[in-house]
Amino acid sequence: MNISEIVIIVLGLMLFEVISSIDNAVVNADVLLTMSKRAQRWFLTYGMIFAVVLVRGLLPLFIVYFSNTNLGIVGAFSATFSSNETVRQIIENSKPILLAGGGIYLVFLFFHWLFMETKEYAFFIEKHIHKNYSLWFYSIVSVILLAFVWITININPLIALGAVVGSTAFFITNGFKNNAEEKEKQLKSSHISDISKIVYLEIIDSTFSIDGILGAFAFTISVPLIIIGNGLGAFIVRYFTVHGASTVKKYKYLKNGAMYSVGALGIIMITESLGLDSYSWLPPLITLIIISIFFWMSKKELQVEKVIG
Repeated sequence: MNISEIVIIVLGLMLFEVISSIDNAVVNADVLLTMSKRAQRWFLTYGMIFAVVLVRGLLPLFIVYFSNTNLGIVGAFSATFSSNETVRQIIENSKPILLAGGGIYLVFLFFHWLFMETKEYAFFIEKHIHKNYSLWFYSIVSVILLAFVWITININPLIALGAVVGSTAFFITNGFKNNAEEKEKQLKSSHISDISKIVYLEIIDSTFSIDGILGAFAFTISVPLIIIGNGLGAFIVRYFTVHGASTVKKYKYLKNGAMYSVGALGIIMITESLGLDSYSWLPPLITLIIISIFFWMSKKELQVEKVIG
């Protein structure tokens, strides 16, 4: 991997982390307004240690470990930073399992947004699906999982297992996210201490970060690059939390762009898990194109609203 590829991958990871964490930044910003200045500074400084080092640093390592349990915890961790060709090949052999789990997770995430979540409608088809076919979500994802397991179980049972793990991870984290949205109103209450709010915000951040971490494996299986790209993205998200959340909210279709890029990355991961290789620059390029299109649509809509207003 040359320098230009590394730069493209890191930039792609940063962009994907930022866009996929928009909801997180908005939730954090709303709650931070109800906290003291001291608590805000604590969350934005020391909280970064937890967000970047513990969550975005350790979670990719644990994912690699669970895909290579034969290496042991210490062995799997050291392998992710090793330049030994034999060790690198072991990690490479686990790639289909990682991609299957991450791909299923992201595809489920996209379909959940498309069918079930309240959203700003960028296209008529989004409104039509959400209003008329929301309950089809469970049928569609069940059929997708069944078909993928049926295809892969004879190729490599571990790939099929990876898909099931990805499905399980989606429904667990989705439950936490739904709970976080319900708790947001309570967090704005003045009778809840700042310490309690900080702890809960970190839990919410950890839950939302799983999307970006699993999606990162569509860009690369190099954990050091994932840590760097996602870590830098997390810093930017924290900046938006304080200085730009209200501005980000004005660009109403950015979330749509994030979710379409999630779906695209999920498809790429699934196809690669089946042995169809893609270029390293393809996921960053697709992410950039999709986000740019929806940013342009959001900006155009904002201009129309200003004219009308």
